[in-house]
Amino acid sequence: MSHPVDIHVGKKLKQIRTLRRLSQTDVAKRLNLSFQQIQKYEIGSNRVAASRLFELSQILDVTPAYFFEGLHDNTNDAPKADPSIEIVSALAAINDDALKTRIVTFIEDVSGLTVARQG
Repeated sequence: MSHPVDIHVGKKLKQIRTLRRLSQTDVAKRLNLSFQQIQKYEIGSNRVAASRLFELSQILDVTPAYFFEGLHDNTNDAPKADPSIEIVSALAAINDDALKTRIVTFIEDVSGLTVARQG
């Protein structure tokens, strides 16, 4: 059984990877790993070593502490909905890439945040 901290770190990894519009393969290549290893990190079945967490934070342009944000919030029995995950899931469901790009650009413009575009 996976430790709750490993599951939390994995969810945060998937969240930021998706927000950065990187595939598991993209991240894996930068770490010289298989995409399956990234999958295992994201579901919490494999623990992320401190050195690997540091490398991930640099690739994904976040602090290492990012992966632990909200950890104490998960101590309640009722799971809290993460709006950013819901937004990412909704965007992923859009098949029209041009429309998806326009929506993301709109969100970036409104928020003042610009996500580095890949490729």
